[in-house]
Amino acid sequence: MNPQVVLGIILVYFALLMGISYFTSKKRSDESYYTGDRQSPWFLVAFGMVGAGLSGVTFVSLPGMVGNNYFYFYQFILGNIVGYLFITFVLIPLYFKLQLVSIYGYLKERFGVKSYKTGSLFFLVSQSFGAALRLLLATKILQFALFDALNIPFFLTVIIILVLVWLYTNKSGIKTIVWTDTLQTTFLILGAVISIYTIKSTLNISFSEAIVQVTEHQYFDVFNWDEDSGNNFYKQFIAGILVAIAMIGLDQNMMQKTLTCKTQWDAQKNTLTYSLILALTQFLFLGLGVLLYIYAEQNGIALEVDDAGKLINTDTLFPNLALNHLGSFAGICFLLGIVAASFSSVDSSITALTTSFTYDFLDLSKKSSIEKTKLKNWVLLGFSIIIFVIIMAFSSSKGDVISLIFKVAGYTYGPLLGLYMFGMFTKIKVIDKFIPFICLVAPILTYLLSDFLLVNYKFDFGFVNIAVNATITILGLLLVQRRSET
Repeated sequence: MNPQVVLGIILVYFALLMGISYFTSKKRSDESYYTGDRQSPWFLVAFGMVGAGLSGVTFVSLPGMVGNNYFYFYQFILGNIVGYLFITFVLIPLYFKLQLVSIYGYLKERFGVKSYKTGSLFFLVSQSFGAALRLLLATKILQFALFDALNIPFFLTVIIILVLVWLYTNKSGIKTIVWTDTLQTTFLILGAVISIYTIKSTLNISFSEAIVQVTEHQYFDVFNWDEDSGNNFYKQFIAGILVAIAMIGLDQNMMQKTLTCKTQWDAQKNTLTYSLILALTQFLFLGLGVLLYIYAEQNGIALEVDDAGKLINTDTLFPNLALNHLGSFAGICFLLGIVAASFSSVDSSITALTTSFTYDFLDLSKKSSIEKTKLKNWVLLGFSIIIFVIIMAFSSSKGDVISLIFKVAGYTYGPLLGLYMFGMFTKIKVIDKFIPFICLVAPILTYLLSDFLLVNYKFDFGFVNIAVNATITILGLLLVQRRSET
């Protein structure tokens, strides 16, 4: 595609974001960046959160992963829905009751300062890696579509995107992002719908015929009952519940938006609506993946495989077909979607990281407005640099990024999940000073156990490693309980 067209798309889209930033920055307070002044319409938050939840990973990686994992990922999505019910009726009432800005303040109330700092630190690590890996995928596509033609190196492309994000979020933060995420979600879904329509038209089939071809294809295999497989239904479903609770309900990024709603009931409506829209959208992307493979098969497009016949570099399938085979209109819509993904995958993450670090590790209570703003800007710059470093470290990675993100999440969010479950469902007091050590050891033991079972018994935990991690954390907490104060 013509690089000038790509550049024009990016500039127009960025102008829209800056316009939204300008209007949302009016009448802002010191807390606007962190809480949105708790005035966000719940339906707007719900729709916008879909874009942040999907990002470029779902837009590109989810359709591609169908080639190796079929529709098994939908087992995980079904578990997510149950997890969202827990978030809606257990976690949100808790957060509103405590009037939290940083949700990790709960750990301070329940266990103590060490637990509070540990929970926040695990979020900072988790979110930094998650945001970086999501942005990495989108940046690679923009590099291929535009920046290579302009002879701009990859590292500079990453810097450009991070600077653009800073320009429209630095003033009002979450107050702006609630609105920009709505725009980004619209373009993400629109890109998928138009791609499906284009493939249907190119194959000269109706929508009903397209549905038949998808549902009768070998990749449309939803349930896996193999006990040893990482895609086993029970592993995927349980992991879906726990990962949703951890990556949404215990994630400052997603909950920060929810807590900008006016009331608790508005926040709960937001989460329920978000969960349903997200599940339907992810199903749409899986169906798109099958259509992409059907298109490639019928047009003799060679796909890269390894010695065992397994598809590799599946994340390149959608970009390759959209930019090189499906026509200019489909290519433009794909680029709008991936540009939206580029920004949505990092703007709210950096804002949440800044909020969590500022509230959890820095004392703002005695700072003036000017000092708060300066401090916030330095923290924002620091996390932008951290995300840049992580992206460059993983820049040569291959395979589907979505699996890598959930695998990493199992190790980094597991201790958080264990802390919250233990805190909410027991009244046991623990020795606070030992909790950082327990939360550090639990992921290490999970990795060693996972590797041992895989090598010796061919048993793969899959995404359920988060449950193992949380269980080890809970067992560790039981060992350090204050026995006289249960």
